[in-house]
Amino acid sequence: MGQKRWFLLLAIFACLLSFSCGRSVLKLKSDDDRPVYNHTLAITLVEYASAVYESDLTKLFTWTCERCNGFTKDFEVIEIIFDVEHCLQAYVGVAEDLNAIIIAFRGTQEHSIQNWVSDLFWKQLDLNYPDMPDAMVHHGFYSAYHNTTVRPAVLDAITRAKQVYGANINIIVTGHSMGGAMASFCGLDLVVNEGEENVQVMTFGQPRVGNAAFASYYSLLVPNTFRITHDRDMVPHLPPYYYHFPQKTYHHFPTEVWVKEFSFSNFVLFGLEKVCDNTGEDPTCSRSVRGTSISDHLRYFGVELMCESWRQCSIVMNQEMERYSRKDSKGNIFLSRNVIKTSTLSKTGISSP
Repeated sequence: MGQKRWFLLLAIFACLLSFSCGRSVLKLKSDDDRPVYNHTLAITLVEYASAVYESDLTKLFTWTCERCNGFTKDFEVIEIIFDVEHCLQAYVGVAEDLNAIIIAFRGTQEHSIQNWVSDLFWKQLDLNYPDMPDAMVHHGFYSAYHNTTVRPAVLDAITRAKQVYGANINIIVTGHSMGGAMASFCGLDLVVNEGEENVQVMTFGQPRVGNAAFASYYSLLVPNTFRITHDRDMVPHLPPYYYHFPQKTYHHFPTEVWVKEFSFSNFVLFGLEKVCDNTGEDPTCSRSVRGTSISDHLRYFGVELMCESWRQCSIVMNQEMERYSRKDSKGNIFLSRNVIKTSTLSKTGISSP
């Protein structure tokens, strides 16, 4: 009993230090002009990142799945991309309450997370990023976005949405795990190749995707980026970072927000969110602990980020979706609805075809 009481007193003291019990932010503003981290936006976007794991495309397209609720309620999807060939899934829609187009990418599905992590540990830099001297990236993550059906479908959906909501609407890109890696390449692509200016990227449990040169370019081009990492999540530690070989190793881009949880007897007492420095590899954030946890990778802000089961890549879709769907020659599936802003300016402003 004495030990439990001591632990409770310690927890209360820590809460007082952070000025509030519950979710606390250690540092909200940076010392320079970097964008400010928004906790409310983070707990909203994690729900969007979770919903993209839904395998029932009917429920996802109609936004009636169990995950399609909470802060994302009333969101309406305008495009779903299911790449059968590479087992990739993404969606695009408009969140009028955020005045933003939301793009969400799913994390790995086809293999067990253990096997995927093992592959990441040994993966080396193997691709020069176009028009960025000395910048190298992970070929698999780059190709998953750039060399599949995902990119053209996403860009087409953005064009359709902007025709209705205006050229200045914000674009927010999110994803978890490998989906976070794809989200970062998407955000960079929108800025560099599509000339977009109002782009924000927020990812969860994202692995490293390039070297230090790439991280420097990325941070200059897409400064409104936040990588949320959770306690001892192992994936942000991969592929490995080697301090003594900065140009030859993987390197995170900023800005990391490290969520450190304090628990007792499997009960989370409170969590602290620390906005890290602008190096991308702040030694006082997730790098201060060993990345040993899969469970920390699969849950962020209490939201599950995984498929219902680790089965072979598959989906469910009822016949009602046929009028929205099309397939390409490789069997990849696309669900699309026209973007028509109603005169009453409804929550989503998107109608059926």
